Amino acid sequence: MAIGLGLLAVFGLGPEWVQAPVSVLVMILGMVALYAGPRRNLRPADRLPWRLIRVAGFLFIVASVIRALVPATMATPITAMSLIPNSFVLPAYLCIGLAFTVMLRRRRAGEDDPARIDALLVGLAAAFLTWTFVIAPAIDSAGLTPFQILDALFPIIDVMLLVLVAQLMLAGGVRQPALWMLIVAAAAMFAGDLLFSLRDALIVDAPEATITALFLTLFVLIPASALHPSSRSLVEPQQIAVRDMSHARLVVIGLVVAVPTVITSLMPLGSLANDLIRAALCALLVLLTLARVVRSNNQRVRAERATRRRATHDALTDLPNRELLSDTVARWADRATAEHLEISLLFIDLDRFKMINDHWGHQVGDELLCAVAGRLGEQVRAEDVVARIGGDEFVIALASPSHLRLAESLADRLLDELARPFELSVGDVVISASIGVAKSTGGAHALELIRDADTAMYKAKGSGRNAYAMFDTSLRELVRDRVKLEQALRGALERGELAVHFQPIVDLATEELDGFEALMRWHSPELGFVSPIEFIPIAEETGMIEEMGAWLLRESARQLLAWSGIRGPGARPLHVSVNVAVRQLRDGSLVKNVDDVLRETGLPPDALWLEITESGVMEDIEAALLTLNALHALGVTLCIDDFGTGYSSLSYLHRLPVGIVKIDRSFVDDVGQAGTNEPIVRAVLAMTHAMGHRVVAEGVETELQRDWLRDQGCDMVQGWFYGKADRPANLTHWIERPVPA
Repeated sequence: MAIGLGLLAVFGLGPEWVQAPVSVLVMILGMVALYAGPRRNLRPADRLPWRLIRVAGFLFIVASVIRALVPATMATPITAMSLIPNSFVLPAYLCIGLAFTVMLRRRRAGEDDPARIDALLVGLAAAFLTWTFVIAPAIDSAGLTPFQILDALFPIIDVMLLVLVAQLMLAGGVRQPALWMLIVAAAAMFAGDLLFSLRDALIVDAPEATITALFLTLFVLIPASALHPSSRSLVEPQQIAVRDMSHARLVVIGLVVAVPTVITSLMPLGSLANDLIRAALCALLVLLTLARVVRSNNQRVRAERATRRRATHDALTDLPNRELLSDTVARWADRATAEHLEISLLFIDLDRFKMINDHWGHQVGDELLCAVAGRLGEQVRAEDVVARIGGDEFVIALASPSHLRLAESLADRLLDELARPFELSVGDVVISASIGVAKSTGGAHALELIRDADTAMYKAKGSGRNAYAMFDTSLRELVRDRVKLEQALRGALERGELAVHFQPIVDLATEELDGFEALMRWHSPELGFVSPIEFIPIAEETGMIEEMGAWLLRESARQLLAWSGIRGPGARPLHVSVNVAVRQLRDGSLVKNVDDVLRETGLPPDALWLEITESGVMEDIEAALLTLNALHALGVTLCIDDFGTGYSSLSYLHRLPVGIVKIDRSFVDDVGQAGTNEPIVRAVLAMTHAMGHRVVAEGVETELQRDWLRDQGCDMVQGWFYGKADRPANLTHWIERPVPA
């Protein structure tokens, strides 16, 4: 652009003999830029507007060559010869207009945009001025030839191009350099044609150099626009932010209405046709301005409605949100006592919804949420409220006479409905839900009722999911205790309240110590000893288990190294077995944490056993396999914990890179007494040994259980028969124990 504007300065200020070569040079450079710019900045599918502009450029050049070679086409006043170059100029204008139209169609952010009306206002004002000062004088002049009158109509084409450019400018979105160059180029084209028409109509004595310079501006600014990287914004959809009308836009619209009105009032009457056309143009301007005001008001009202709806409805499903649900329940509560109504809330949570997002992505998850919202709406009455208050959490509110069991029957129906497959873009997806039901006759606050239904939902989840549970006051006490426990657990690690206890694991064939299972224990100064059954689930739900698990892994490895140093180099190598929580298994940093611990401590990888539960693996077996294979590649030993209590599938056990299977204590309780679990334990031993795995039996408490397991070929055992989990200081007798004969 700098080179082009420099050449235009030479054209205007230099001697007359440089004008022709400068014109040729500017046109050549412009056409080269029109080829290079779109190829560099745009995809092939986005280059159509610039191809049209290139065609227009060639047509303009052809017209210029004809005018240069045939001086009669440039005679003043003009003659029929002027039609020859104009026959190329007219299609060139049409190509530019079509290019601007394509840009506008691709750039426009929305159909409901005021840019159309504002651009038409600008175009009508320009048309009014052009008619008043160019076309009407040309028509009224008795001395003008038909060719001069026809030439005076050319600015009308520029007005149409101005309307398109004005829409590009006013249609919102970013106004980057490429757009401003097009705007200035269109204005220069309008000014050049206006002077050309005024000169040919013998109204203004405009220098030829000035008109040519304005024309050459097109070959500088439009190619520069194509070269600039912001040309992408001309063919990409733009986001419009709804905002108040700017002062500049208001001033422009005011001038557009005021100037033609003032001119019409001040100018003397002319011919009837001239006055009618001016009056019609003024009337159109007034009517369009009125339409602009009405449209702006309607847009403001719609924007206010949309804002209110966004504040009270969920953006994804368009269901009422928590605020609207609370307001509705509060209104019902005000009249519940007087009308003997019972307000019921069903708190619905989709089971294992995270698996859907993790496996298929959030787009499919959103698709499922919308499908669930649709099914919920089909099951309720018109007066009921279905709301979405969280990620995969929905609430249905009912108001009915207290003797009706609407909530319970609805909960049963919903469990059946949600269990039916959902037809999504990835195929049929089957889910289940847990539902909590809470009721009130009007005394409870809306948020309290939602909280109670939420509490009952967690009771349903704890009962095995795909069920509903009714709220009762005892649940509130449980929640209070849970919150107290959670608050106490936060910071327990930093305060040194956690400890690692170790339980011996013994080789049945030799009665030698093979290793220890590391178990986390918590002693709170406020609550005393807290069972792992109570605090581990809370740690998993809150995410604290990730930091606690990493600490357990590191402490266990350090303790095993310390014990190995005591036993000496000739002793049997020991292992330490550490439990991995489901949340840790999902966390991508588990493999790195294990690798870091092995590197920091120098612990041999095969001395570390990691125990994973069946349910943790099966929640997302494909993702679990990636993590387990990476851990196996580090050389650690993987164990399936509590085998037999979960899925116990041979097909998935065959796929997992495990080396140890641990039989749950519930199957060991009655072995050796002809108990019902003996065939199960035999089958597990035979199956796992056939796969090349070793077996550890948990919960061995009697000599009879130990002997029976040894007779069946079980590899290792642990349990109170050998010792409970204890602090390292109390286990030195195991470390110093002599090898049995």
